[in-house]
Amino acid sequence: MFTTLAVIATTAVAAVLAAWACYVGVELRRLRAALTDAAWQLVHDPLTGLLNRAGLLAAHTTLAETPQPILVALIDLDSFKAVNDTHGHDTGDQLLIEIADRVEEVAALYGGVAARLSGDEYAALLPVRDHDIARIAAVLVAVIAEPARLEADDDIAKVDVTASIGVAVVDSTDAFGDIALHRADVAMYHAKNGGGNQHAAYTPGMTMPTRTPRRGPRPRDFRLSDQGRGA
Repeated sequence: MFTTLAVIATTAVAAVLAAWACYVGVELRRLRAALTDAAWQLVHDPLTGLLNRAGLLAAHTTLAETPQPILVALIDLDSFKAVNDTHGHDTGDQLLIEIADRVEEVAALYGGVAARLSGDEYAALLPVRDHDIARIAAVLVAVIAEPARLEADDDIAKVDVTASIGVAVVDSTDAFGDIALHRADVAMYHAKNGGGNQHAAYTPGMTMPTRTPRRGPRPRDFRLSDQGRGA
């Protein structure tokens, strides 16, 4: 009888331990998956799946482990707001995803990575090696300008968008934000100031372009004028 009770007790304990081990195993897998997902979200853009700014910085740090020249491309879509105004934000999001795929494909082709920094602004980072910088920039301009066929109002709409792209070649040891991105940003504004749908390359000494003068007086100018007449 005591042998039977001992066997039952041992079996029960084994069952409890097995169930506990199973539970622990499930919880560990769940926690591991949650940590992996959290780590992914820290360095990726949730809409497009591209790297975010933190992810691009990490990629730059990896490139900087080997002293080498790198190409930074900053991409800003031209008149993206018009897409949202015409087709709605859902279609706008589809377009952002489509452009992200195109930019990532070009960057990967040349051994680099792509990121979405914010809104309709993207970036690409790649080792220069023996690549033709002007050709890479021209390819990015061309692939982004290709019409996209997207869902809009329960139909398929052809959506056209272009981009202003600034490129800069810097040393991998240069500061990422203050030098690499800044120079590409300056060049990008020159491309946009020139009408968009083109690229511009940073050259030593290049500064932000002067803004096009506003046409006509500003509302505050009218107010100041009225105040002057009333004095």
